[in-house]
Order: sequence, then structure tokens, then C-alpha cells
Amino acid sequence: MKQAIIFALGALAVFAVLALPNHPNAFGWGALARWPLELPLFLLLIVVLGRRLILIHAVALSLLAVIVLKLVDFVMFSAYGRPFNPVVDISLIASGFSFARDSLGSIVFVFAFTSAVLLLALSYVVLFRGLAAWATLGRNPKAGFAAVLIGVGCTAWAVADAGHHLKYWTFANSPPGTTWTSRLAVNRVAQIQRTTKDLAEFRKAASSDIYANQSGLLNQLDGRDVILIWIESYGRASFDNPLYAPTHLATLQAAETGIAGSGLAMKSGWLTSPTKGGQSWLAHGALGSGLWTADNGRYQAMIDSGRKWLFHIAQDAGYRTTAIMPAITKDWPESRVMGFDLVFDEAQIPYAGESFRWVTMPDQFTLATYPKLLPPDPRSDFVQIALISSHAPWTPIADIVPWQDVGDGTIFSEMAARGPTPEVLWKDRDAVRDAYRRSVDYVLQVVFSHILQLADKAPLIIVAGDHQAAGFVSGSDSEDVAVHMIGPPQVLDHIDHWRWTDGLIPASDAPVRRMDSFRDDFIAAFSDEVSTAMVAQ
Repeated sequence: MKQAIIFALGALAVFAVLALPNHPNAFGWGALARWPLELPLFLLLIVVLGRRLILIHAVALSLLAVIVLKLVDFVMFSAYGRPFNPVVDISLIASGFSFARDSLGSIVFVFAFTSAVLLLALSYVVLFRGLAAWATLGRNPKAGFAAVLIGVGCTAWAVADAGHHLKYWTFANSPPGTTWTSRLAVNRVAQIQRTTKDLAEFRKAASSDIYANQSGLLNQLDGRDVILIWIESYGRASFDNPLYAPTHLATLQAAETGIAGSGLAMKSGWLTSPTKGGQSWLAHGALGSGLWTADNGRYQAMIDSGRKWLFHIAQDAGYRTTAIMPAITKDWPESRVMGFDLVFDEAQIPYAGESFRWVTMPDQFTLATYPKLLPPDPRSDFVQIALISSHAPWTPIADIVPWQDVGDGTIFSEMAARGPTPEVLWKDRDAVRDAYRRSVDYVLQVVFSHILQLADKAPLIIVAGDHQAAGFVSGSDSEDVAVHMIGPPQVLDHIDHWRWTDGLIPASDAPVRRMDSFRDDFIAAFSDEVSTAMVAQ
């Protein structure tokens, strides 16, 4: 009886690994209803060959790797809406740990990490002991022979199902049971092959640039200052999701009225971001370089390519280019190839207040302070500002203060100590969504209030979302973000052919372009020699 229980527990452990989903939407009792056809194969393999201890260890380690892969997929789907890609996502592991530590606090993070490691170790022990029990059946020659015969039949069954779903052949009906874990492994290998090939093609495309050797570009800007403002996690959800739209649309409508009264014009449209849920640098890279930097492999290939960014083009046109990056807390070597004359990271922005946990400083301080950071220079300015107050975990949220009271930022210190803490907030998904709503609204208010202060200088201002929030927050599979262009009417006349919507609220059916198209479209719109290069889509 005891031996039978051990056999059952061993089989149950393998079943749990194979049935474990890799997507948040698949978690539930329904996952247990899918019978994994690999289960008898693993057990029979151990019965036939398990007399060699190294094989038992190898199978147990393989199953442990399956657990890790599925859990990493779960995290990636939750955060970015896609599975883990070993070729391009390795670097995200370190940044994920860093974000978790900053959000949860060091003590909670260490406890959670240690617990996860211990659970994986326990899983390995359970799998090994269970498989070792099944290996004892192989000592009986009759049992071993029966296992071979049954194994052949189970293998044929599993191969039939896998081939059917992988489109190698087709049956009228799918065979009973599922080999989805095996198919996951096959698809992951294919993904690695596709990614490797895709990166090679991307590197070739990155070396080709119609604007690489052209001069006289951006002359239609007439030396006007240009300011590109990125709003973190600001996407179509602010317009389509009833949890957010009433708040955000009201703020945009109020801002639209104020800006119109200042004499500036506004046009708004949609861009498809190469990412969602995070990895803002991929969006910045796509817009700046004109390449579809949809993953870190492409991003690094773009960095290595020597490709001219929009900021290089602006330098050639006589601009001083600057990046205001309050989220950058470590060395940022990539910035050296992006075309910036000046880079102000967190350490170089003189914020004297307390940090808002992961958010180093509130966006109102960044917007109030960056003009003071720019030394005298006869050149016009082309500035990128990457705001961060609407970055997860969305707590605490600063209050808007009178601009003249911003000072050195100490006025925000009391706000930075507010609750709830991220670990408390994130236990309630409805509370997370409400915090997201309020944080984006805060940023929209301070951004457009700042723009009103710039109206007399009549710059050209581009305000763009970098990506949608994580799926459970945005409530959408869309990867579209809003983009607004604000400036004197005669300047915005240059983009009439883009068919963007007048004002700050883009029409739901307005044309949608990929974010990597912006660089070339912008250059074409504001340059004499290539003013007809861009074709409306």
C-alpha cells in the first residue's frame, strides 16, 4: 500500500508539472482537465531506463526546467503580454529582480526570492523521489517488457497529437489528451531559430538609411525648439476603457480648451508601440531610430548599427540635443550613440525631496527644473523628456503644487511617505487600476499645464505614450498609444497629410502608424528636399 502511494505521488508530481499553465488566463481548475500525454512517456521511460541514476536526475532536472520556463512565461505574459524569448529577454531578468526589490522592499524581496528557490528545490526532490520509485519497477523483466510495449503505443499517440497541433498533419478530430507542454518546447526552439534569423535581417536593415547622408533636413522647423515628452504607460486604454476614459478625457478636454486659448494648435493620432506593460526603451528606440525595436535583441542590434537617430538629424540641423531621464540611476552607455549632446539622469537632476519608491522624483519637479539645467547656448533645443510618475507600482502619487512652490523638491517629501505600500496595494487589483487612473491623470495635468507655460515661446511639442500598461490594468490587447503634437498653427500645417485629429483626443478610427515610422515621417514633413517622401497610409 505504501509503495502504491509513492507511485501515485510520483505520477501526480509529474502530472502537476505538465499541467501547469504558462499564461495567467489559463490558471484554474480547467488546467487539470487536460490529460498530458507525456505523463505515461516519462514514467515508462524511467521504468525502462531508470536503473541508471543519472537518467533519473536528468528527467527530474528537465521537469524542473519546464516549471521555470512556464513560470517565467507567466510573468512575461502578465507584464508584457508575450512569452519569454531566451535570445532577447535574458537582460530582463536582472531588471525584473531590481524592480521587484524596489517595489516590495529588500526584506520582502529576499524572503520571496528565498521561498521561490526553496520551493523549486523541494519540487526537484519530490520529482526525483517519485521517479526513483517508478524506476524500481524496471527490475522486473516482465514489467520492463510491458513498459516498452505500452511506451510504443503512448509515443505514437503523443506524436499523433503533437503533429496534428503543430500542423505537420491533420486529423478530422484532435486525438484525446494533449501534448501542449511538448509543443511549448518545440515552439520555443522554433522561436529561437526565428529570432536568430530575424536579428540577422534586422542588422542588415539597420545599416540602410535613406537619411544617413542627406543634408538640409528639418529646415522647415525654422530653428524652432522641439520638445518630445514621453508619458509612461499612457495608451489607448485612457480613451477606451470606462475605468479611465471619464477621468482622462475630461483632463484632456480641459487642457485642449486652455491650449487653444493660448493660440497654439493641436493634432493627435495613434502610434503602435513595439512593447506593452514595460520596457519603455524599446518605444524610445523605435521612435528615435526609425527601426522596429520590438525586443532587446533588436534594440541592441540597433545600438550597435551606428544608425542615425532623430536626434542625430537634429544635431546636423543645428540643434542642441538633450535627454532628461529621471529614471536613469546607473551608467547609460547606450546614450552615447543616440545623438544627445547633453544627458541629465537622476543624479544630475537636483531633486532634494524623497523618492517615490521606484519613481525617483515626481514629474512636476522634472518639468519645472529641466529648463534651468540647460546652459546658455546659441543653438535651438531639441529635448527628450522621459516622465516616470505613471510607472508601476503607482504608489504613492504626488499632489500638484503651484509651479512657483516646486523649489528644490522638498515640498514633495511628505507626499512620498504616503501609503499604501506597493505590497499592500497590489493585493487588490481594483485598487491597482484606480491608482493607475489617478497617476496617469496626474501626469496629464502637469504636462499640459507645463505646455501652457511654454506657449509664448511657441515651440513644437510632441507628447507620446510609450506603451500600454500591463494587460490586467489596461484591460486591452491593443498596443496603440496616443500621440499629440502641439505648436503654432502654421507649423502643424506641415502634418495635415497625416490625417491626425484636431485637438487632444484622437478619433478612435484615426490612422494608426507603427512607432518606427515616426522618425521618417517627421523628417519628411519638416524638410524641403523630402517633403513629399512620406505617403499617407
